Amino acid sequence: MAVLGVDGWRGRWVGALLEGRSVRLLDLDDVPAVLAVPDVEVVGIDMPIGLSDDGARACDQRAKALLGRAGSSVFAAPVRAVLATDDYAEARRLSVAATGGVSLSAQAFRLVRSIRALDDALGDPPLERVVEVHPELAFRRGLGGVTDPKVTARGLAQRLAALRPVMDVDAALPAAPPRVPAVDALDACAAAWSARRIADGVAECVGDGSRDARDRPMRIWW
Repeated sequence: MAVLGVDGWRGRWVGALLEGRSVRLLDLDDVPAVLAVPDVEVVGIDMPIGLSDDGARACDQRAKALLGRAGSSVFAAPVRAVLATDDYAEARRLSVAATGGVSLSAQAFRLVRSIRALDDALGDPPLERVVEVHPELAFRRGLGGVTDPKVTARGLAQRLAALRPVMDVDAALPAAPPRVPAVDALDACAAAWSARRIADGVAECVGDGSRDARDRPMRIWW
């Protein structure tokens, strides 16, 4: 059965549908479209799932530590209270109140609508086949051979070299949907690789085993 890796892209989602070595890139409108992709065993999505009520998630802190200089690619997930608003000033106020003084970065705020859409779609109890992943953990800690940023020529070449042994990425890219950026396509492929490892029972994760107020696990897989 196939697995799906998903990366956010300008309010939409780039999917990488992986079956065996074959991978197909998808342009998906929203979270319901992601969850509607048929015959998918695991969905690995690069988006926070479990959300703390009052502070930093242990999985974010550990992921940053593991990635070292690349730890800036891990945005601290907002606290759950922030999902109640689309106003940045109000979101910062809610974050400060919930955490005892920690505000919300602009980068994290830009994810709030996508996080809310995912949180709503997961339901209660949440869909266990949808798991949080992080492409940089896959590339740098799992697949290996990646040391440079993804927006550089060296970083792009390293990511392609890392993916080629595990999937037919060179065949997938020419058939990608129009306008899908290369970096997002490759991140979705890395997410799919992580999803395959989860389905096979060989994946690794960071987190302290805790679950949030809606019973979503606070952990990141690769």
